[in-house]
Amino acid sequence: MRAIFLSTCQVLDRITAGLCAVACVVLAGAVLGTVILRFGFDTGFIQLQNLAGYAFAILMILSLPYCLRRAGHVRVEVLSERLPDGYLRIADSVALVVFLVPVFGLLAWAWMPDLIYSWSIREGSIETGGLGGVFLVKTAVPLSGVLMILQGIAVLLDPKEGAA
Repeated sequence: MRAIFLSTCQVLDRITAGLCAVACVVLAGAVLGTVILRFGFDTGFIQLQNLAGYAFAILMILSLPYCLRRAGHVRVEVLSERLPDGYLRIADSVALVVFLVPVFGLLAWAWMPDLIYSWSIREGSIETGGLGGVFLVKTAVPLSGVLMILQGIAVLLDPKEGAA
C-alpha cells in the first residue's frame, strides 16, 4: 500500500512539474508578447495580459507541492543545527499533522463553494473582452491543497525523496 501511494505521489509530482513548466513558458511568452505589443506597436491585447496573469497564478499555486516534495521550502530554525539528527524528522511529522494537513485541508474545503459557483457561471475575466476560464484557474487552489497534503505525507513516508 505504501509503495502504491508513493508511486502515485511521484506521478502526481511529475504532472505538477510539467504543469509548472508549461505555465512558466506561457507566462514568459505572454509577458514578452505584451511588452512587444505595448512598446513596439503602441497597442494592447487584453487576452494576452489575462493569459499572463492566469499562467502566473497556476505557476505560483502549483509550485507549492512541487517545492515541498523536493525539500525546497524555507526553514526558519535557528536551533535545528544544534539538535540531534532525528529532530528534523520529528519536526516535519509534527508540522504535517498540526499545520499542513489542517491548513491545506481547510483551504480546499473552504474554497469549494466559490469554486462550485465559479464553475456554474463559467466565470471569465472581469475586463471587457478579457480571456474566459477564471473557473479553471480557481480549480488549481483546492487541487494544490490536496497535492500539498499528499506530498507532505509522501515526504514523511519516504524521507530520502523529500526533507533532508
